Amino acid sequence: MRVVLAVIRREYLQRVRSKWFIFGTVAGPLFMIAIIAVPIVLGLRDDVEERGLLILDRTGILYERVASRLGGALVVERIEAGESAESTLEGRIQSGDISGLLVLDAGTLSAGRAVYRGLETPSAIRRILIQQAVVESALEVRLLDASDADGARALLDGGQVEYQSFLGENSDRDDPAAALATGFAGGFLLYMTLLIYGIQVMRAVLEEKTTRIVEIVISVVRPGQLMLGKILGVGAVGLTQLGIWALSVVLLLTFGLPYVVAARPELLGLEAAMEFVPRAAELALFLLFFVLGYFLYSSLYAAVAAMCSSDEEAQQTQMPVTILLVVPMMILMPIMENPDGPWGTWLSLVPFFSPVLMFPRYMAGAPLWQVGLSLVLMVVAIVVVAWVAGRIYRVGILMQGKRPTLPEIVRWVREA
Repeated sequence: MRVVLAVIRREYLQRVRSKWFIFGTVAGPLFMIAIIAVPIVLGLRDDVEERGLLILDRTGILYERVASRLGGALVVERIEAGESAESTLEGRIQSGDISGLLVLDAGTLSAGRAVYRGLETPSAIRRILIQQAVVESALEVRLLDASDADGARALLDGGQVEYQSFLGENSDRDDPAAALATGFAGGFLLYMTLLIYGIQVMRAVLEEKTTRIVEIVISVVRPGQLMLGKILGVGAVGLTQLGIWALSVVLLLTFGLPYVVAARPELLGLEAAMEFVPRAAELALFLLFFVLGYFLYSSLYAAVAAMCSSDEEAQQTQMPVTILLVVPMMILMPIMENPDGPWGTWLSLVPFFSPVLMFPRYMAGAPLWQVGLSLVLMVVAIVVVAWVAGRIYRVGILMQGKRPTLPEIVRWVREA
C-alpha cells in the first residue's frame, strides 16, 4: 500500500504543480466571472443617467401598472399633461436629473405603442424592460378588470404547470426545465472530464513506456500497483479541479449574484439561476458517477497505452474507447426529449453509457431503482474491465515494437 501511495503522490503533485493545471483551474472561474461582470461594469457607466424616468400618462389608467413594473429598476416620476412646459422637461433631461420622458396615450392601449424622449437611447436591457412593462400593462388593462390584476400578472408572467407522474419522480424541483438544463450540463461535464482525464492516464503510461522509465520503476513496483497508483493519482487531480470549479460557482452565485441584482435591479430575474445549482444529493450523485466512470475508462485507456509504443499508435488504438464516450453524448439530446422512453431507459443502464446518460435522466425524474441498478452494473463492469486491463498492462507495459493483434491481446489476458 505504501508503494501505491507513493505513485499516487508523484502523479498528483506532478500535475497540480504544472502551469497548464493552474491555468485551466483558475481560468474557468475567471471566465465565468468575466461573462457576468464585464457587461455589468460597462452598463454601470450609464446607470446614473438612466435612473430617472418621467411618465406622462394621457390614458389615466396605465401609470400605476407601468410604474410598478419599472419601480425596481428606475426612479419613476409622474407628470400631468400641461403641468410642465416642454422646455422645462428638456432642461431636466439635459441637466442629467432624469434620463427621459415616456409618453403613454391611446395608441399604447390599442397597439402597445409608446414614445420615449431623451438625449440618448437607453441601454438594450432598459429598452427591453420598458417595452415589456408597457405591453404587459396594456394587456392587463384590456384583458382583465382591475380587480383581477394579480391574476393577469400571473398569466403575463407565463403561468405555471405542475407535472405529476403515476410512476413517481424523485425530483422535487419547482422548475422541471431547470432540472433538465442542469442534468444536460452535468452529462456534458461528465463526458468532458472522463475524456480528458482518461487520456491523461493514457499519456502518463505511454510517457514512461516510451522513455523506458517504466523498466526501472517496475523493478521496485508491481505492474498492478503502478497502474492503480496512476489511475488514483490522476483521478485525484480531476476531483481537485472539479471541486475548485464547484466551489467557485457556489461562491459566485451566493455572493456575486446579490451584488449584480443590487447594481442592476432590472436583472432581478437572474435570481432564478439558483434553481440551476445542483443540490447536495445531486452533487454527491454527480461525483459518484464521475468516480465510477473514471475508474472504468481510465482502466481502458491505461490498457491502450500499455499496448502501444508511440503516440501515433495510441491515437489510433484509443478510438474504440473514445467512441464509447462519444456515442452517449451524441444521443443525450434525443434521450432528454423523452427521458422515460425505452431507448433512454435501456441505454442509460449500459455501464459504458451510464455516466453520461443516467445523471441527466435522474435530474429529469428517473426512478431511483434505475439509478441504483446503473451504479451496481458500473461497479461490476469496473471489476471486469480492471481485471482484463490489468492483465494487458502487466504484459504490454514492457513490450516494444509492433502493436499486438487482437489474438495476441486475448493470449495476454489468458496467460498473464
